[in-house]
Amino acid sequence: MKQIVISILHQSLELIDGSHSKIYTVSTSKLGPGEHKDSFRTPRGKHIIRAKIGGGEPNGMIFKGRRPTGEIYQKELSSDSEDWILTRILWLSGKELGRNRLGNVDTMQRYIYIHGVPDHFELGSPRSMGCINMFNSDIIDLFDQVQVGTEVDIS
Repeated sequence: MKQIVISILHQSLELIDGSHSKIYTVSTSKLGPGEHKDSFRTPRGKHIIRAKIGGGEPNGMIFKGRRPTGEIYQKELSSDSEDWILTRILWLSGKELGRNRLGNVDTMQRYIYIHGVPDHFELGSPRSMGCINMFNSDIIDLFDQVQVGTEVDIS
């Protein structure tokens, strides 16, 4: 059974598959950890992948409202401060009532994803608005290895 472990401290995502694992560099919230609605912080605790979005889309596809726009990201489009959602989306749902599920702390209702960002962004330090940011090639690799229901632990 595959599992994802995300370390806010180390800005890493580890995909564990039995005795094998693979580590990816990520970026979590620039405001730190937190579970409350509208906090723009990365939620902690046990989650699952609730939905996989974007399979088969080209690298760099821009998503708005979880839908592909048909436009491929180009560096000339933006500043580094924009919250780009590119290539693939793994939509997370909390499993812990009152901590990250339901009410004012619901991860899924907060639209917290693991998703791609422009390849020129520097990852490895906090920079997101709550989501877990990955390089596009890494999110494609991860997306292809996990299923809906895969456990995700964020600490």
